[in-house]
Amino acid sequence: MRALIALLAGLMFGLGLLLAGMANPTKVLGFLDLTGTWDPSLALVMVGAIAVAALPFGWAKRKKYSLLGEAMQLPQKRVLDRRLIAGSLTFGIGWGIAGICPGPAIVGLGAGFWQAGVFLGAMLMGMILFEVLERFTGKPSLGDAIS
Repeated sequence: MRALIALLAGLMFGLGLLLAGMANPTKVLGFLDLTGTWDPSLALVMVGAIAVAALPFGWAKRKKYSLLGEAMQLPQKRVLDRRLIAGSLTFGIGWGIAGICPGPAIVGLGAGFWQAGVFLGAMLMGMILFEVLERFTGKPSLGDAIS
């Protein structure tokens, strides 16, 4: 049942990305181009997504278990630290250069765009490099934090 719900949620998310234009790098770059021909339509998509997500997140904060009986796992950290800011900047720079982020890249790969494969390969290499650096510096890796 969990796998079916995950599949349906992923399909709905991918369809939403396609319908909103988030899988179109040109549209995304138009949204990020504040000094040129700015396209504010993605701002409306983001505001709509936040509004739709607000109710379920409010409900989830009050629950210990999900509808499927799994332990509720919501972020507990509320501090802006260097790591979060550096990660956000890295993500934003990559989004600004490529006009695509991980979700739309998977949608693009499924649609047969080879550029999405290059993006995902580079993203995976960056994740591997991050893990190697984390182990080298002795900080806990993301995998250690999840388990």
